[in-house]
Amino acid sequence: MLYFRKFTLLCLVIFSFCYSFNGHANAPKEIFWEDLIPKGHVQIDTQDQASHEGSEQNWIQPDLDAPVVKELNGQSVSLPGFVVPLEGDSEMITEFLLVPYFGACIHVPPPPPNQIVHVTIKGGVPIESLYDAIVVTGIISTEGWSGDIAQVGYKIKAVGVAPFEL
Repeated sequence: MLYFRKFTLLCLVIFSFCYSFNGHANAPKEIFWEDLIPKGHVQIDTQDQASHEGSEQNWIQPDLDAPVVKELNGQSVSLPGFVVPLEGDSEMITEFLLVPYFGACIHVPPPPPNQIVHVTIKGGVPIESLYDAIVVTGIISTEGWSGDIAQVGYKIKAVGVAPFEL
């Protein structure tokens, strides 16, 4: 009987360890905008070139062939950024672009496609202020997307959206 209890306890410890390990293995990888640019690619910095004044020429999206990081495809990630709403209503947004700085695609030209993420979230999420940064958590895809506003290099099927906190 004592042997059976020890065996059962050992099985519970092993099960707990495996369960705990799997929980950590599935935790989203925290990434940042520079992680979306392949190593060795010289990225055009559109934020420094952005101007609120000028001709339509200033609103052309640069580097439409900007490469994506294929290794990110299918990973669970969290990425901070700013919202450019695409679909939803005054209460909930179900589809939006996540961009690295406020005003991208709205007040200034869009950044290169590998610096824009198309986000969808089932059921939607309330966004109180477009001025506030958020963090999106979900599965990232290197499948592109194109809309009236910009060409996009990544997609995320979001499972969570939260305010960004330092």
